Amino acid sequence: MPANIAKILCLTCILLATLYLTADRLNPVRPIATYGTVGGKLNEQMVGVQQEKSANLSANASDGNEAKGESDAATAKSGTTKKVEMGRNVWLEVQGDKRLVIVQAEVCLREGMLEHLMCRKRTKEHEAILAADIDARHIHKALILAKATAGTTVKYKEDGTVIPPTGTKIQVTLSYKDKDKQVTVPGRDWVQDMKTKKSLEHDWVFAGSEFQLNPLEKDKPPLYAANAGDVICVSNFEGAMLDLPINSSKNNAELEFEAFTERIPPLGTPVTVILEPVLEAKKK
Repeated sequence: MPANIAKILCLTCILLATLYLTADRLNPVRPIATYGTVGGKLNEQMVGVQQEKSANLSANASDGNEAKGESDAATAKSGTTKKVEMGRNVWLEVQGDKRLVIVQAEVCLREGMLEHLMCRKRTKEHEAILAADIDARHIHKALILAKATAGTTVKYKEDGTVIPPTGTKIQVTLSYKDKDKQVTVPGRDWVQDMKTKKSLEHDWVFAGSEFQLNPLEKDKPPLYAANAGDVICVSNFEGAMLDLPINSSKNNAELEFEAFTERIPPLGTPVTVILEPVLEAKKK
């Protein structure tokens, strides 16, 4: 066997072993970058699984609401704040009739072009301002408990048409400590439009990400795509949990946003990310 072919086979074996060990260590909360989907979309079986998972999340949220109904009513009357831990670095906070999702993150980037406002830790820190050590599924469930409704992620049609993400509008607020002063700003203020040089104009929507087949263990439960890093995006991704309701390309040559450097605190600064669903008033 020629030496160069033997070397290629050896490298291939090492790569496959590395991928297997990585997936085994991270499954099921962090998918790898390549997904076992057909044409970039979920097949019929996966659509069924996604619907079942979404239904389960909604059912759990409903059950939780009923079980805590009297407690929430008492909280609203007393004007107190109730905080429930949903998972590592993720909380649901109830302030009377208002429900917020709280995520603890830290600054990981201050300069350069962006595809995300926040990613999952150890995924896409090179193109996100914030990184959080979280399981994105906990944020998803907390948003449902906060009465948000997951919509749809971006859709790319064969004719080139782009259908932007949909879902409940989510206001993102960032809070951090600057010396002895607590500073609170809209998340949009840290994202700069490269054309206008102004802050991002749009709020995010709860697109809801998607479930995708595990290519290494197809008999295992599907993976939640946002755990690959697409937690709060400024470029459209099929796996985004929160995304912009506009056509915002993820192609490097067409990126539209960059970090608003002078507004962002030093690297490593702890930041509390506050997600507030903007709910439509009920029709009487």
